[in-house]
Amino acid sequence: MDISYILNELGEERDQYFNAIAPPIIQTSNFTFPSVAAMRADLPFEYERHFYTRGNNPTVAILRKKLAALEGTEDALVLASGSAAIAAAVLANVRQGDHIVCVQKPYSWTLRLMRDYLPRFGVTTTFVDGTDTANFEAAIRPETRLIYLESPNTFTFELQDIRAVAQLARERGILTMIDNSHCTPLFQRPAELGVDIVLHSGSKYYGGHSDAIAGVICGTTAMMKRIFSGEYMTLGAIISPQNAWLLLRGLRTLQLRVQRSDDSARQVVAFLEQHPAVRRIHFPLADSHPQIELARRQMTGCGGLITIALDTDAIATVDTFADGLNRFLLGVSWGGHESLVFPASIGYDPASAPTDENYNLIRLYVGLEEPAVLIDDLRQSLDSL
Repeated sequence: MDISYILNELGEERDQYFNAIAPPIIQTSNFTFPSVAAMRADLPFEYERHFYTRGNNPTVAILRKKLAALEGTEDALVLASGSAAIAAAVLANVRQGDHIVCVQKPYSWTLRLMRDYLPRFGVTTTFVDGTDTANFEAAIRPETRLIYLESPNTFTFELQDIRAVAQLARERGILTMIDNSHCTPLFQRPAELGVDIVLHSGSKYYGGHSDAIAGVICGTTAMMKRIFSGEYMTLGAIISPQNAWLLLRGLRTLQLRVQRSDDSARQVVAFLEQHPAVRRIHFPLADSHPQIELARRQMTGCGGLITIALDTDAIATVDTFADGLNRFLLGVSWGGHESLVFPASIGYDPASAPTDENYNLIRLYVGLEEPAVLIDDLRQSLDSL
C-alpha cells in the first residue's frame, strides 16, 4: 500500500456513513444486540467486534488499521497516552523474576517504569550504552526476556544499531521493543529491521496539532491480542473516540508536516553550526554526529528535534537564552505545528554551580513556521548572551 492510500483511504468504508469524506466519531460507550444469541456469539470476539468501547470502537478501528499499515505490522493498538502504551506492552511480556536490558537515558516515564515500578514486582532492568551492540550482549542474562530500544535516544539522540540488536535478540529468543516516536515510520522502519514491537507517542507527529494525547503499539496480530486481552482491557487506558478522530485528522497531513519539520530543522542546524555561542549540536543527520553513518543507514530523515549545548558555564545563561526566544514557545513534547524550546536547566537551581554535563543542553523542536523566521529568533537570542 502506498502512503497516500494509507493516510486517506485505508479503513474508510464511506458508503457506511453517508459517503462523508471524514470518518464519524462513534462517541458511544456501548453497543446493542438484536438477541441474546447474537450477543453471546460476539462476546468471545471483542478484539475484532464492537461489544463495548473499552475494547473495540469503530473510530478507533479505522485508526488502528492505518497505524499498523504505516509501520508495516499486522495490527496495532491505540491507548490513552504514550506512557500507557509503553507500560502495557512491557507489562504484557514480563513476569516476576524476568530481566530487561534497556538503552540508557530513555524517555523519562520509561525510565520510571523500569527503574522504580517494575522492581516492586520482581522485574529488574540493566541500562546500557546502546551505541555499542556489544553492551546489549554483555548485559543479557538467562532470565532476560526483553530488550528495549529508543533510537534516536531522548534529548541527545544517541542511536542503536537496530538490525544488529534485533538479530542478537532473536538468536537468544528475546523480545525486542522500540520507541519510534522520534522518526515515525516515514523516516525509520524498525519492524523491517527485525524489531518485534514498535511503540509511539501518538501525541507527537501522529496527532500533529498539540490537541490530543495517545499512545500506539504495533506488532503481530498474536501479540496485539495478547496485550489486548491482558493489560489493554484490564488496566483500561484506552483512547477516546474523540481523540482517535483527532489522530485520524492529523494523519491526513503527516507526510507534509514531518517532511517540512525535517527540511526546516536542517536549515536551523546549518545556522547553529556557525554560531559561536553554540558549543555542540546534537542532530543525528548532522555531519558532526558521531553515529552519522549508522543514522544514514537506518534513517531516511530526522524530523524537527535538535539539541544544542550552549557555550556557557552558567545555568542562568541557559535560562536567559530560552526566555529570550519569541517564536519558540517554552514547552515539553514536540510534533505539533508550533516550534518549542525545552531547556534542561529547568531541572537545576539557577543559583547553583553545574553538577553534571547536561546543564547547558537545550532541546529545540522546529515546527511549521518559516525557517528564516525561526533562525532570526535564534540569532537575536544567541547574540544577546
